[in-house]
Amino acid sequence: MQFKGIIPAIVLPMTEDARIDEPALRRYVGWLLEQDCHGLAINVDTGEGPHLWPEERIRVIQIVRDVVRGRVPVVAGLAASFTEQAVRAAKEAERAGADGLLVFPIPVYRGRPLPAEIPYRYHKAIAEAVSIPLILFQLQDALGGVEFELDAMTRIFEIPRVVAIKEAAFDARKFLEVVRHLRGLPRDISILTGNDNFIAESFVLGADGALIGFGTLATEMQVRMYEAWSRGERDTALEIGRKVQALADVIFAQPVRDYRVRTKEALVMQGVIPRATVREPLLGISDEEREKVRGALARAGLV
Repeated sequence: MQFKGIIPAIVLPMTEDARIDEPALRRYVGWLLEQDCHGLAINVDTGEGPHLWPEERIRVIQIVRDVVRGRVPVVAGLAASFTEQAVRAAKEAERAGADGLLVFPIPVYRGRPLPAEIPYRYHKAIAEAVSIPLILFQLQDALGGVEFELDAMTRIFEIPRVVAIKEAAFDARKFLEVVRHLRGLPRDISILTGNDNFIAESFVLGADGALIGFGTLATEMQVRMYEAWSRGERDTALEIGRKVQALADVIFAQPVRDYRVRTKEALVMQGVIPRATVREPLLGISDEEREKVRGALARAGLV
């Protein structure tokens, strides 16, 4: 399986008491599929995956899988604290119907230097436990992730089941460094930008696709942008990209943690989901900020 194109990381519609709103989730996933996205990522940060009980993450996979019915790949976030826990969670996600796993960095990675053998053995144990592909996740240190040394990255990609990377250092220079390095490896690796701060430019720098939280807003525009780029219509792609980025910059304004609730508020304004409930410790946003989101949606022609 190859991962390319626009892969939205979906939010999780919730009831007023912050439980999974199953009917709203089904309608929302159907809405995304109508926009011809190339995959869906679930149980990741955008979908508040780290704030869900294990049984809730499994239920989300089952619901989304039931709606998708094989039309696009369903990538499930895999967050754990230690290897045995990750292996168990990976097996459960595969049984529930995930087509691939986005393997989150774990706390033990923090601190320099990080021996390559630690993330290598972690990914290898997961890969040997399942029959579905894995996506390596490079995430900015400031957001609780890790930026791998290139030798560690090379070591991890010795594992055949690791077929792609989500690169989210939010630094164009680092992104280009990763692209250049991975293009020199002996097999093809799908490079998915996770950089919501330079989406169209990621394709200029060599991305094969985008696995991003912003992908769930202006999805149809981003699909058109990607397809125009793929056809060689670069001016058209970059023009769409400028419109997309103006909205993304409002959604991902400081504090970045609030991008989840801003995204939900935007989807409520579009009539896609019924409410913008998030699960604590996340909180709602002010009326003033809500109006900023509404204004950005209006300028993008989405309300």
